[in-house]
Amino acid sequence: MRHKKAIPNRSLRIADQIQRDVSELIRDLKDPRIGMVTVTGVDITPDYAHATVRFSLLVGDPDECQAALNEAAGFIRNGLFKRLQIHTVPTLHFQFDRTTERAAELNALIRQANEQQAKD
Repeated sequence: MRHKKAIPNRSLRIADQIQRDVSELIRDLKDPRIGMVTVTGVDITPDYAHATVRFSLLVGDPDECQAALNEAAGFIRNGLFKRLQIHTVPTLHFQFDRTTERAAELNALIRQANEQQAKD
């Protein structure tokens, strides 16, 4: 019974470690298409074969940055091999996280609505 509970915790710990390590490894990349990236989360498959790395971008083009990160995924994965103490280092898939972008849009809409209400 205890063993089943340990699996999700281990998965979360590994995802958390991958998030920290990938953030550091991205800073070493010299590709000009990669702007100011923040790794917002990592989803890892139960067999640890694949990890989706979600990121947001302060400066730069999301599509170009995503393409550059996916091209560099093998290099970043090699960096993870040296850092992680696990048998299977997942294949990395980078995906732009639009959550912060949507939040900014919603905040702008709320501000507009409030300004309009104040005028009326």
